[in-house]
Amino acid sequence: MSPASTGASATVDAVTPVSSPDSATDSRMAPGGPGYRRMSFALFLAGVATFALLYSTQALLPLISGEFGVAASEASWTVAAATGGLALFVLPMSALSERFGRRTVMTASLAVAVGVGLLVPFAPSIGALVVLRGVQGAALAGLPASATAYLAEEVRPKALVTAIGLFVAGNSVGGMSGRVITGWVAQEWGWRVAVGVIGAVAVACAAAFRLLLPAPRHFAAGSLRPRVLLGTVRGHLADPLLRRLYAIGALFMTVFGGVYTVIGYRLTQAPFSLPQGIVGSIFLVYLVGTVSASTAGRLVGRLGRRGALYLAGGTTAAGLLLSLAPSLPLVLLGLVLITAGFFAGHAVASSAVSRTAEHGRAQASALYQSAYYIGSSVGSTVGATAFHGGGWAGTVGVGVLAVLGVVTITLLGSRAARVSARREPVPAH
Repeated sequence: MSPASTGASATVDAVTPVSSPDSATDSRMAPGGPGYRRMSFALFLAGVATFALLYSTQALLPLISGEFGVAASEASWTVAAATGGLALFVLPMSALSERFGRRTVMTASLAVAVGVGLLVPFAPSIGALVVLRGVQGAALAGLPASATAYLAEEVRPKALVTAIGLFVAGNSVGGMSGRVITGWVAQEWGWRVAVGVIGAVAVACAAAFRLLLPAPRHFAAGSLRPRVLLGTVRGHLADPLLRRLYAIGALFMTVFGGVYTVIGYRLTQAPFSLPQGIVGSIFLVYLVGTVSASTAGRLVGRLGRRGALYLAGGTTAAGLLLSLAPSLPLVLLGLVLITAGFFAGHAVASSAVSRTAEHGRAQASALYQSAYYIGSSVGSTVGATAFHGGGWAGTVGVGVLAVLGVVTITLLGSRAARVSARREPVPAH
């Protein structure tokens, strides 16, 4: 998610644009030019559909638990299966888009995902619901794997940041609005109607996306060469810095996935006993993350990458501890700090991946997304299991351990940097 989104990270460097010719002869899209507005709106709608579907059950877990008679740890699999499916398939989907085209893969991904979304309200059991959600997440992997590549190929380099920003905005709006809409709809008509409404919204977004998105003009199909792909992946995984960044992204998302999977249970129970609609509206706190992610660049400029990660981890930990208070305003303030710290840390780590990878940036970005969504799945299941065994304090304990992991990895990175600096030869004068 992008730094400002609830899902896959999208970075400008995920696919390196070809060298830019003179603007007078460059046939790629630019603001104000033919097709640019259609393209931007199409990808915005794709982002809305993707993340509204991906997290459509997260705000509804207490209702799902109640209907099927299962604990939070079992209901949380409706979130973990979707994010886990995306994590497992984002790398293969990135390879398919190289062969069959970005628009083709994105269209097929959305078609399958919205089709499954229309079946989700009719799931007869928790097991069937989890399976459907896993298939839906795997299908959605085609969007983050292809959208950035499409933009890099079809949009002029100077307009690329703006274009990706609009796609990221769609991610954020979809992730937030999907949770808010389901909360209020479910309060009146139940969780099945709520996810059905999200499915219908996604159908409309997917249809408009396919009608609006201009046909690619600069895509050159490549061959599916598993040996080359595996070699690139092995090279990235052999890089100690990239491994640390992947782990940091996963750990931050472990905190975030656990907190927002379980928070609905906490707020619908005593002493708060909030209605489902209000609980869904809690996800408006995501707007704080959009702001914190946008300031991450300035934090790195002032504190350095590791300093920014320490600050993000500290802010997240402070929010976790504050959320233990039996006071709704303090719990909300804790969520604000958790959200701000998570998005800032995610922004720093994801942007560092593209700067660190000297080749195969698409695969480096896909690996980060895989780690990120694995963290989401782990956080959802482990956080819910901890809540079942020890209440909210158990979930907070899992989050604090994950933040300590971030700090430890960052400290190891600092130590490795000092050792490397001492080994560098002093230039002769």
